[in-house]
Amino acid sequence: MAELRVREDVRSGTPGKRLDSPFGDPMLVSPSKDEQQLLAVPFCGSIKGGMRPGKKITIMGIVGPEPDSFDISLTCGCGDVALELSARFEDKQLLRNAHVSGSWGEEETAIPFFPFIPHQPFRLEIHCEHQRFRILVDGQPLFDFYHRVRSLLAIDTIQISGSLTITKLN
Repeated sequence: MAELRVREDVRSGTPGKRLDSPFGDPMLVSPSKDEQQLLAVPFCGSIKGGMRPGKKITIMGIVGPEPDSFDISLTCGCGDVALELSARFEDKQLLRNAHVSGSWGEEETAIPFFPFIPHQPFRLEIHCEHQRFRILVDGQPLFDFYHRVRSLLAIDTIQISGSLTITKLN
């Protein structure tokens, strides 16, 4: 599992918190109910140790009541974008792309179904494998996105924005 800490520059002075499991494995920050403001959107957090095969990020949230779009990006700091997911409700599309060495690659659009419904909860999982990210929504495989960034360990930031509320991040 990865650890996410809210970046102080994004959260205007609210320091991120670090949680460790009793087994010593770092986990993502999962705030208590009185700390839910830490997961306000837009959200920017760091992934401790970067990504690697076997690592998984789980985002649980609720789609806004009248959503336009939302974006989830895994980035190499403020540089390359290893994976950008853009949910577009008008067209019922889930667009994927990467921005490496100053240019965007070919956008991927094919999905078997559009899994997001206005005002409904969802669980999105990003599994990092050796050659790809495998994306599941509500336990159903949705698509694979093959790595375009060479160093998985350099993927150290997650950014979330748009018409959704984040309820949990693991």
